[in-house]
Amino acid sequence: MDLSAPTQPVFLIALIVGVLAIVSLLGVAIPVVSGYATWLLIGAFVLLVLGNVLRNL
Repeated sequence: MDLSAPTQPVFLIALIVGVLAIVSLLGVAIPVVSGYATWLLIGAFVLLVLGNVLRNL
């Protein structure tokens, strides 16, 4: 299995979603994110893993 770096848009999307989820988990109320913060954080990490495993993602 060859790993490759994720593209910049994939990395930025995962970073933004992950930061929003962490901030929400720390107690800041973000209406869209607060109910799904844990799932969004998991999704951000899955997106990063897919960006590393799949080429051109």
